[in-house]
Amino acid sequence: MLSTKQDIYEIINDRKSVRVYDSSVKIDRSEMNEILEETAKAPSSWNLQHWKFLVIDDEQLKQTLLPIAFNQQQVVDAAATIVVLGDLEANKNGEAVYGEAVKHGFMTEEAKDTLMGQINGAYQNQQAAFSEAVLNPSLAAMQFMLVAKAKGYDTCPMGGFDREKITETFNIPARYIPVMLITVGKQAKPAHETPRFPVSQITSYNTFEG
Repeated sequence: MLSTKQDIYEIINDRKSVRVYDSSVKIDRSEMNEILEETAKAPSSWNLQHWKFLVIDDEQLKQTLLPIAFNQQQVVDAAATIVVLGDLEANKNGEAVYGEAVKHGFMTEEAKDTLMGQINGAYQNQQAAFSEAVLNPSLAAMQFMLVAKAKGYDTCPMGGFDREKITETFNIPARYIPVMLITVGKQAKPAHETPRFPVSQITSYNTFEG
């Protein structure tokens, strides 16, 4: 169970994309699993939990990852790099998810069958399946970064890597697509402040103006 008394606003404001890590820092697998357990509480469409996490913490495999990540040194120096994967066949999770709901009396078998029909119908559309495989793991990725910060670790999301090569090298099944990498560890150099647009520039209410 995550142990922190930090205010959520403090965590949000303290989280920065850190690219320079203290290579001596390691994260115990029990603690990594704790972070991932909290990460997995992120919301997902139909509660299908469209994500898998490939944790790369072996020193030799970090070196293997380095050229795949276009030689970004942080994948070597960070305690671990998380490959966030999206499930193109997440509809197959439905029976397990909704079977539990039926078992505990949250829905009827008939309601489950109707819902599963709708989900499987939606997954006949490959573009819809792809969109869900990107959208939902991205929610979990943000949750991972906030949970890691609450635990005192720094992170950086990365979109710059060879998706085909990482799939081949790390034996990722065709069912899953690499969405992003997230490095995690302790900063060796603080991230610089980045400008943010004011709310007035990024927000419209009810309709766009101007």
